[in-house]
Amino acid sequence: MENDHGSVVEDHGVEMSEQGQITHRRGKRDENGSVETAKASAADQEMEEMTSIEKVFEGKRVPPWKEQLTFRALVVSFVLSIMFSIIVMKLNLTTGIIPSLNVSAGLLGFFFVKSWTKILEKSGLLKHPFTRQENTVIQTCVVAAYGIAFSGGFGSYLFAMSSKTAKQSSEATSSQDIKDPQLGWMIGFLFLVSFIGLFSLVPLRKIMIIDYKLSYPSGTATAFLINGFHTPQGAKLAKKQVKMLGKFFVGSFLWGFFQWFYTAGDNCGFVNFPTLGLEAYKNRFYFDFSATYVGVGMICPYLVNVSVLLGGILSWGIMWPLIGNRKGSWYSATLPTSNLHGLQGYRVFISIAMILGDGLYNFVKVLSKTIPAIIAHARSKNMASTLPLTENGFPATDATISYDEQRRTELFLKDQIPKKVAFVGYLIVAIISIVTVPHIFPQIKWYHILVTYIFAPVLAFCNAYGCGLTDWSLASTYGKLAIFIFGAWVGASHGGVLAGLAACGVMMNIVSTASDLMQDFKTGYLTLASPRSMFISQVIGTAMGCVIAPCVFWLFYKAFADLGVPGTEYPAPYALVYRNMAILGVDGFSSLPKHCLTLCYIFFAGAILINMLRDAVGKKWAQYIPLPMAMAIPFYIGPYFAIDMCMGSLILFIWERLDKTKADAFASAVASGLICGDGIWTLPQSILALAKVKPPICMKFLSRKTNDKVDTFLETLS
Repeated sequence: MENDHGSVVEDHGVEMSEQGQITHRRGKRDENGSVETAKASAADQEMEEMTSIEKVFEGKRVPPWKEQLTFRALVVSFVLSIMFSIIVMKLNLTTGIIPSLNVSAGLLGFFFVKSWTKILEKSGLLKHPFTRQENTVIQTCVVAAYGIAFSGGFGSYLFAMSSKTAKQSSEATSSQDIKDPQLGWMIGFLFLVSFIGLFSLVPLRKIMIIDYKLSYPSGTATAFLINGFHTPQGAKLAKKQVKMLGKFFVGSFLWGFFQWFYTAGDNCGFVNFPTLGLEAYKNRFYFDFSATYVGVGMICPYLVNVSVLLGGILSWGIMWPLIGNRKGSWYSATLPTSNLHGLQGYRVFISIAMILGDGLYNFVKVLSKTIPAIIAHARSKNMASTLPLTENGFPATDATISYDEQRRTELFLKDQIPKKVAFVGYLIVAIISIVTVPHIFPQIKWYHILVTYIFAPVLAFCNAYGCGLTDWSLASTYGKLAIFIFGAWVGASHGGVLAGLAACGVMMNIVSTASDLMQDFKTGYLTLASPRSMFISQVIGTAMGCVIAPCVFWLFYKAFADLGVPGTEYPAPYALVYRNMAILGVDGFSSLPKHCLTLCYIFFAGAILINMLRDAVGKKWAQYIPLPMAMAIPFYIGPYFAIDMCMGSLILFIWERLDKTKADAFASAVASGLICGDGIWTLPQSILALAKVKPPICMKFLSRKTNDKVDTFLETLS
């Protein structure tokens, strides 16, 4: 899902570059020295220069790693980290769908530092120009920081531990299975588990990036974006993109502010507008005027948006009304719809079945590609290095190697990160975590953490390798496996639910940060950023995220009393999903309502079969077959956000038909503006809620009959 638009553009660029290299090899003189071949060689050399990115930057100095880590870069990174953490947190707590925000992070980083340097240049105080290496450092730092807002589990495993989520489930409600959020332990826990993933794969960076030549599509697309910004033509386009982003940012922010005035009570405001009728509204089919999800729809591929809508139609349009008619037969008629032994149980557990089916299939699929590829590379005689190295460790020049590859490899191998730092860092962080984490979660013992850290580097490598091949991170899948394994190991009587969720947090953070680091190394390789500066910026960004993300979540937690309650503005749907996975891992299937297990088996198998069909028919036809993971999301929370996303798709589709060039250039900027403006409005909204400032108006939509009753009641009062 991530960076779909960006990676397509970059793939095309890579293909052109490879084609240029192949032609260059074929154009060598033969033994007879034919004129035709010489002409071909000259033409192909010209072609390579045209497709070479590093030829464009040939005259520009590459600053040493210390100059890439500038004070201004860290200040801009800190500001953007707060901004994007708020946006990701809002997405986490509403639907859990988080698109790639790399384009907007790169664009805003470029804009802020460029503005900074312009002011200093005019005043004659500019010492260092803004380089693409510094831009890469900002990008890395920001993505590492807001990544913690996702891997920190504030919308999933961490909030699943709370009493708010536990109240929605009738099982595992004892004190040993509940831990309410507190700022202190959340920050401490994240600091303990977020850094070990960074040390686990540092010694393998050369193997992954240079020897194996893994593509890392998201990292490659980000590098393509940054390189483009720093060319003369790219800088002009970036300036126009920033202006477009700014316009929609302001418009989206003001739209959020305007809507706030009409939300004085429950179910008030534009977010509850029954655009498709009151009956459709009851089944959560309506357009809620969310600028955020219209923007998300513009970024996500058409297939994702259509899959989400199909999932909503299948569940809320067909299945839940039919199961609702079985009230009194399949489940007790006296149970409220929010009870897990009633209709809510079908919604949650069938959704879990689809998520697990899709996750298991992709896990096996990625491993089936990863393991043979690793074995093949291990058997290869050329595994030691793609480029022949000279005595000083730098690559020797070879006519068959492109100029770009020579230049990038030379600089990538220049600033080594000592392996001793990685090994010692891993051991120190592991020992501290093994000793400390059981004090935060007494249910999980030191030997559970030790086992996790023994297997973590292997799992982190598998995930990072698979991510390099497919751009698909399976961090959440590894986390779900940890829930079942450690929950069952600890047992129900010893707090297995909380232990499983805590183990999920440990595993997810290790695996997620390791693959993110390799993505960043790929970006750095393609922009000539030093691996040392990349690693340090990742460490700084992770440290920022460990403080910023819990503080942002705490703001939401204190400002919105109904956080995590189904049907509210911030239902945090995945918190209940993760908690029920932990309950399943500990208690088995005894908690499921009638026929729910059978339906779970059907949808689990269905998710696997749909994925198999997608792979069997090939890329051409797979784009018309829905994605099971995307279909599963609205099963629990409803399809209202899917309508927003499809509206975004429709806008993009019409725009592409009217002016494809402009749409390609500015669609991401418009979408980012919509997401960022609406997301940042959440900050003043939270402050107003904490200050007990309430909106002045409640705008509600009633049926004619209900309205008549209200009018009659009001007449009796007058």
